Amino acid sequence: MGLILKLIFKLNLPAEALFVATAITAGFDIAKEGLSSLIFRRRLNIDFLITTAAVGSFFIGHGEEGAAVIFLFYVAEFLESHAGERARRSVLFLMKLSPEVATVKRDGREFKIPVQEVKVDDVVVVRPGEKIPLDGIVVRGISSVNQAPITGESMPVTKQVGDTVYAGTINNEGFLEIKVTKRSEETLLSKIIRLVEEAQKVKSPTEKFIDKFSKYYTPSVIFLAVIVAIIPTFVFNMSFDEWFYKALVLLVVSCPCALAISTPVAMVSGITSAARNGVLIKGSAYVEEISKIKVFAFDKTGTLTEGKLEVTDIVPLGHSRSEILLRAASLEALSEHPIGRAIVEAAKKEGIKLKTVEDFKAIAGKGVMGKIDGETCYVGSRKLFKDFFNDLPEAHVGKLESEGKTVVFVGNEEKVIGLIAVMDRIRETTIMTMRELGRRNIKTVMLTGDNERTARAIANKIGMSEYHAELLPQDKVIMVEKLTEKYGSVGMVGDGVNDAPALARATVGIAMGAIGSDVSLETAD
Repeated sequence: MGLILKLIFKLNLPAEALFVATAITAGFDIAKEGLSSLIFRRRLNIDFLITTAAVGSFFIGHGEEGAAVIFLFYVAEFLESHAGERARRSVLFLMKLSPEVATVKRDGREFKIPVQEVKVDDVVVVRPGEKIPLDGIVVRGISSVNQAPITGESMPVTKQVGDTVYAGTINNEGFLEIKVTKRSEETLLSKIIRLVEEAQKVKSPTEKFIDKFSKYYTPSVIFLAVIVAIIPTFVFNMSFDEWFYKALVLLVVSCPCALAISTPVAMVSGITSAARNGVLIKGSAYVEEISKIKVFAFDKTGTLTEGKLEVTDIVPLGHSRSEILLRAASLEALSEHPIGRAIVEAAKKEGIKLKTVEDFKAIAGKGVMGKIDGETCYVGSRKLFKDFFNDLPEAHVGKLESEGKTVVFVGNEEKVIGLIAVMDRIRETTIMTMRELGRRNIKTVMLTGDNERTARAIANKIGMSEYHAELLPQDKVIMVEKLTEKYGSVGMVGDGVNDAPALARATVGIAMGAIGSDVSLETAD
């Protein structure tokens, strides 16, 4: 507005008033920081140089330059502050994963107390659908636990006496009593929070260079300006006013104004273009950094795959395909298990009308049973059917499991009548993306919390040569650090809470926005 008044309408006085108002409004905190650094820390920083250059520009009659420099620097400071707030929000999202209250069992009675007051060796009670409040070992009960928020495993994991469970994971179906092994500040979830905080404090080489550069650049420029003002006057007896003016000019031109203007314009253009294509970039620094990436590390569940289970195979063993799906879906319709939901969905797609189930019973960690048309039927894991039959169709099971699929047994009181295989569906664009990255000589690595067999099957299917399985969040961070040491610049792509520390530690963190968790989206770049 000031430039319009000055250049088009030739209203110099109102224009200068706007320049001064802009400089004072945007530059107050900058000047305060610059003077504070000089007075209390005996150090000339970039804030002091910006302030001095802006003041100098008004003295030499170019207030628009000073206002522009101050305003652009103010915008940069604002964006940096916003990034810090984003980091704090991501940590708050993580903290919300853990329940604030735990049900503790003491002397046969149950008490609800804050998780911070629960001690090691206390026994906590967790009912179906509740979040596990603290890390511990199961001392009573059996259930399937959804560990995806912490470990990234796509399938619920059966937990029974002696097994370790983590705070923030979800108890799906059974009743559990858990002996606490770690206080609230020492849990795996707390460790993830610390890893995110620490990783976000790590500065890039460019940031370190800028800090070091500004430490010497500002004093050098100011010293040179003083020399320009003093030496000609006292040594060569020249006009002080003339050389003082030239010293101010030196200060103004030494301020990185051109860089401050040209770079943001180019970056904003790139960020806007990316946004039109559905890619949100949280800072201009990452536009530059992503061009240097030599290797991309991918989480599996929800990133390379869709994070949704689907039925891939139905193997009849003496009964028809539709009969197997009918019995399995009728029973699983009464279950809340993710695998059961996938089977019911498959039956709906095939137009199969489910039957009424009598005497339904969920066998925690193993499967379900009930009567259909008077016949007792079972649907569940190998563990369930080993209790009833010695001869299981291992050849069929082995083939399906070698492909990374989870096998569900369907049977009656006499035998196994069929198998149903489910698998997390690979995204349509995954294989094409891997090929394109390979064509550009960019290495790809899969980091997953899933088991070795599933990881190997997925890696082979999508054409990824390197993978690392059964990784906890801190293990993913270690792998990202190793890749950084080897290749220099690493991109991490993920969607879950368990990916947050690795996303923060990578050169550039990329979150899958469609199904990405709040934490991963806040932590990513």
